Amino acid sequence: MTLEQLRIFLAVAEHLHFTRAAEELYITQPAVSAAVQSLEQWYGVKLFHRIGRHIEITDAGILLQNEAKDILDRVKLMERGLRELNDMQRGELKLGTSLTIGNYWLPAKISQFQELYPNISIKCTLANTEEICDGTAAGLFDLGLIEANVKPPLQKTLVQEEIGSDRLLIVVGKAHPWYVNPVITIDRLRETAWVMRESGSGTQQVFEQALLDWGIDLSQLEILLVLSSGEMVKSALESSDRAAAISELMVQKEFQLDILRKVTVVSSDRQQKLEIKRLFLKLTHNQRFQTRIAKVFGEILCS
Repeated sequence: MTLEQLRIFLAVAEHLHFTRAAEELYITQPAVSAAVQSLEQWYGVKLFHRIGRHIEITDAGILLQNEAKDILDRVKLMERGLRELNDMQRGELKLGTSLTIGNYWLPAKISQFQELYPNISIKCTLANTEEICDGTAAGLFDLGLIEANVKPPLQKTLVQEEIGSDRLLIVVGKAHPWYVNPVITIDRLRETAWVMRESGSGTQQVFEQALLDWGIDLSQLEILLVLSSGEMVKSALESSDRAAAISELMVQKEFQLDILRKVTVVSSDRQQKLEIKRLFLKLTHNQRFQTRIAKVFGEILCS
């Protein structure tokens, strides 16, 4: 079995048509048929049912299709690694990052890297923490950057490394009574309406865990709005009497302009100030090949 045979087979499996596969690969239709027939004869299986002018993939074909995709993906990674041996003069880095990290923390790191390696292309995908974990596990990203814990089913697949941290702050706008009295006891968190991030958000995961640590169940809070980004949350607070938990990185401008204000939460006896710290984590797959580019960028993230 050769890599070329696998490429031809996958083209046929995708199009379920020999001629279209040949056109995609810029080879003749007889060459496509011969490659498929050679695989079938060598392994004694049928990969496709020929039904009139149409073909259907068999169970053996489905098995080979799944394995062939994985093999060719690994070959591509190997080729990338070999090309990068040329002193990192070219190459590509695929990042998946949660929204707060991607919008507020990561840009300076990318600029630092590109000053050193200007010919390296960086493709960055922003999504919530859960989606970044899934994408890193599936091989869509060389590195994943998140702000919360990896869900249990993926903890053996993904290697986690701390690269930074920030704080979540309780924030309100001018219409909220806490704006003029920005120190509250923990029990008063139940007194206000809330704007929350969506399920799967790292911010939401960390905030819910902090509430539990403080003895407050999420069901005890009045949640009026659930939004999919921190920017939307900020906008919702500016003209409302609701509160939200937001990354400290996101609200510096609003604090300077007095649009939003931080609310300090203290224990019931007012003897302890309560804070929500969260870690920034770098994720890598524990079995997939890690390129030199990814390793060097990971070192910059930790610097």
